[in-house]
Amino acid sequence: MTPPRLSPYWLWFLLSLPAAAMLLQLASTDGTSEDFADLLHVSGETSARALIVAMLASPLVLLLRGWRGPRWMMKNRRYFGVAAFGYAALHTLFYILDKGSFGAVVEEIPQFYIWTGWVAFLIFIPLAATSMDYAVRIMGRRWKTLQRSVYVAAVLTLLHWAAVHDWGGVGPALVHFVPLTVLEAYRLWFWYLRPGKDRKSACTDRAAFTRRKGPCIARYLT
Repeated sequence: MTPPRLSPYWLWFLLSLPAAAMLLQLASTDGTSEDFADLLHVSGETSARALIVAMLASPLVLLLRGWRGPRWMMKNRRYFGVAAFGYAALHTLFYILDKGSFGAVVEEIPQFYIWTGWVAFLIFIPLAATSMDYAVRIMGRRWKTLQRSVYVAAVLTLLHWAAVHDWGGVGPALVHFVPLTVLEAYRLWFWYLRPGKDRKSACTDRAAFTRRKGPCIARYLT
């Protein structure tokens, strides 16, 4: 049975609640460095969490075959991906407001924890811009190729988070990204590295698996 799909309007409403709270906080503050620091942390972490939820869908569907929760995540993961971009945009806005000038922003770009964040954000832009069904249809296979760049963005997001405050963010970043890394490693092992599996047979098994589980899964597994 296909899991029920929460109305996109309700899902967008729920995903937008943290953003509304952040903007209300911004409107009620004096614009001090401490205020922007709080908003920077919250917006960045919310973006990373939405990204992780979107990326967890595929390995969880494989690990928990037949469970409705992962299948719901799979069908709605594009919403979480766009939310990740939206909160990354807010994170960038708060950073620019905190710096106060274009020159101050440019001056910090060579720092590792800054440029990793900028590159991750730039990768998010085409991913979000092509998230609609129309882009999927006109791009064909190129759409999936483009979407795979999310893995690069995820690694850069991890490094960006870990490197803040002289690598003081390592602990929180790993707490969030290690489960995703373990599940992605399991997915790679299952399809390609199990004993006795070569790439050709693994791809054949993948096709058989997705046919058994129906088109709602087949078109998302990558």
